[in-house]
Amino acid sequence: MSEHAASQSDRELASPIRLIVADVDGVFTDGGLWIDAAGREFKRFDVQDGLGVRLWIEAGFEWLAVTGRGGTAVRHRLGELGVRWIVSGVADKEAAVESMLPRLGVRWSEIAVIGDDLPELPLFRRAGLGVAVANAATDVLQAARWVTRSTGGHGAVRELVERLLRATDRWAVANGSTGGAG
Repeated sequence: MSEHAASQSDRELASPIRLIVADVDGVFTDGGLWIDAAGREFKRFDVQDGLGVRLWIEAGFEWLAVTGRGGTAVRHRLGELGVRWIVSGVADKEAAVESMLPRLGVRWSEIAVIGDDLPELPLFRRAGLGVAVANAATDVLQAARWVTRSTGGHGAVRELVERLLRATDRWAVANGSTGGAG
């Protein structure tokens, strides 16, 4: 994301967003699965993505992780970042998000969805903003309004948060800087 002022289009897309819905595998991680001989699964998370999540939440917004897999590593990492809403082991992500909307007090138009593969496509169709990570599946890239420069598991989450906060003139406040529109 450049240091220049946000475009009018970015402002219009970002202004209504109050909730980020994120896939985990392929978004927070690079999509690889590390499984040891005992069947324990390990995941690698990017610390810049973690800071992005914290900045979003500290700016007063909500985060919902929706994943087809899950596991203790996901709950541990997202929990330490302050994510209160994690729905795991779901095949129908659209139904899962729909069921959470009343609890979260948001409408589809107030949601940005970040994803990398086909299960996120129904969410893209309903959300106010669909965002694909750079290495997403072709159909997801084509359906997205925004595409990150970063790949999943390597800063794409942070990039999305920064772009949303910059587009709505919240970046300087969110990151604690005091100078300029930075």
